[in-house]
Amino acid sequence: MKKDLLRMHDLTKEDVAGILDLADQMKYDLRHGRAHRHLEGKTLGMIFEKASTRTRVSFETGMYQLGGQALFLSANDLQIGRGEPVEDTARVLSRYLDGIMIRTFAQREVEDLARHASIPVINGLTDLAHPCQVLADLMTVRERLSALSGVALCYIGDGNNMCNSLTVGALTVGMSVSLAVPAGYDPAPEVLTFARTFGDRFRLLRDPREAARGADVVATDVWASMGQEAEAAARRQAFAGFQVNDDVMALCAPHAIVLHCLPAHRGEEITAAVFEAHADSIFDEAENRLHAQKAVLSLLLSAKN
Repeated sequence: MKKDLLRMHDLTKEDVAGILDLADQMKYDLRHGRAHRHLEGKTLGMIFEKASTRTRVSFETGMYQLGGQALFLSANDLQIGRGEPVEDTARVLSRYLDGIMIRTFAQREVEDLARHASIPVINGLTDLAHPCQVLADLMTVRERLSALSGVALCYIGDGNNMCNSLTVGALTVGMSVSLAVPAGYDPAPEVLTFARTFGDRFRLLRDPREAARGADVVATDVWASMGQEAEAAARRQAFAGFQVNDDVMALCAPHAIVLHCLPAHRGEEITAAVFEAHADSIFDEAENRLHAQKAVLSLLLSAKN
């Protein structure tokens, strides 16, 4: 596994399996009262330029459970919010911390931070990628369906950071991926270039019903992400036919599960009925952020880099 986790492209199939195996063990042990204090004396700096419920709580709790501590650093807490170059921030924080998690807008900022830091950098979310969420998604699929290879994933909605990372992650571990995305809202070009190397294991479609046919997993996300509030009305119109509802689920495999990274806008990208019918898998997915990220933290921060 590489020093940093910036995108799902950073991980091989073997890397993902190793993370998930460790996450499974940590989850089991936590529920049976056995602690993993792998990061005693270690400190994680958490830079938040985008707010979050799950990212902050799961990373902060994960560091505590691993014996370390986490520092919450908003843009208002750092000179980077007042114009300090990211390379200077990276070099300063590297003198104090053992790792950095950053949740921000531009992928370039994460890449620049990692380039100049001498400690591991973890992407907690950018507009391009959301690797930690996708590790939790894959963990949930493996728990629920007892496999990853050969599983059929359908994603319905915006070709956003979740779509980007889920496409790369699912294809990497042997799943097939069918995306139903409105024209003009496709995933990032680099993701499409990567995905098309997998031949008929990848499909980019405009019809959610076609994408959902026979799917083992259905995933979706909000139509307007943080920072896109001004586009909300236009997006509701563009995505009107791209809702996960009973008609879509009727076309999936009988055992199909639903994933949503949350927060969910019931009545938009997913109906309240489908959300509640699959709440167990969705909230398992949310819980698995903690376990998957603990595995990543342990592998990165306890290693000699």
